[in-house]
Amino acid sequence: MFFASRIFRVWYVGMMALWVVLFSTLASVPFLLEHWYYPAIMVVGAFVAGLTPEGGGAVAFPVLSVFFEIDRAAARDFSLMIQSVGMTSASLWLLTRPGADLAAYRAVLWYIPVAFAGFVFGMNLLQDIPVFIIQALFLSLIMTFAVAYVFSKHRGNRFRLPALNLRDRGALAVILFTGGMCGSLFGTGADIVLYTLLVTRFRMDEKIATHQSIMLMASISVLGYAYRLFWDQGLTEDQIGTWLCAYPVVLLMAPFGAYVLGKLRVDWMLRGIVALNIFQLAYFNIKSPSLEKLAWSAGFSVILFAIFWLTLAHLSRQALSAQADAGRAPG
Repeated sequence: MFFASRIFRVWYVGMMALWVVLFSTLASVPFLLEHWYYPAIMVVGAFVAGLTPEGGGAVAFPVLSVFFEIDRAAARDFSLMIQSVGMTSASLWLLTRPGADLAAYRAVLWYIPVAFAGFVFGMNLLQDIPVFIIQALFLSLIMTFAVAYVFSKHRGNRFRLPALNLRDRGALAVILFTGGMCGSLFGTGADIVLYTLLVTRFRMDEKIATHQSIMLMASISVLGYAYRLFWDQGLTEDQIGTWLCAYPVVLLMAPFGAYVLGKLRVDWMLRGIVALNIFQLAYFNIKSPSLEKLAWSAGFSVILFAIFWLTLAHLSRQALSAQADAGRAPG
């Protein structure tokens, strides 16, 4: 059952009570009606966050920054803020559900500081990149990842991170730091790059890798939200209000997505996500078209697709080779 965990039930009730207090203090029903599209977006975004290695920001960031033409930094902040609730809720559900193997997620504890260091680095040194380049990079990232994720055979079989040599630790640290920098630009992305490494180089089980990526992005979202609120002091009252409008939606939908992931084959839904990501990239280039936008998005798409497809295909070849070796072994 979805609410089988007593800890999760207490968490859910407590967080909803907190939302009632915060919403009545910092927002209002008229504000909610005026900004209805924030919770509407997150019905899909939060479900995607719990179901796949893409965070809710993979929906929120492009829809807000490209479709609604909201400031890129504000769209990034909203992604962080909303994931701090939704992906944290999904993480808690995963950790407290009956039969959860907590040892499988222990490695996340040392993923977090490396990724957050990348986030702080990005916040201080990458924010002057032109907005259209950031948008092109992100839309290309989520589109190419989704295509490679759905249509490649990338099933690993390890349920825990194996013992790592120095080279593997270095590769993981670079990926985590890069993921943190993505978070500073888009409000998401650390989960995607971590997942790709886990299922390829370390041949981890797809669902465990997804769960670890959710937990990492939840942590970076909480820390990133805190960084923007307390260190930068860069959040406005309206941003807090829009966060509160979508808060109860993601509190439920993100863990529900994780629940569905554990119960069903969701191939058609994932193909729908691919179609959505392709549409977003196409819309970005059709709206106010320019050769620069087309060149950057095409260049990023080709490079990223090659990286994702080759790394995921490598795992598939390894799996087929292992099956062939097992078939040739004497019975």
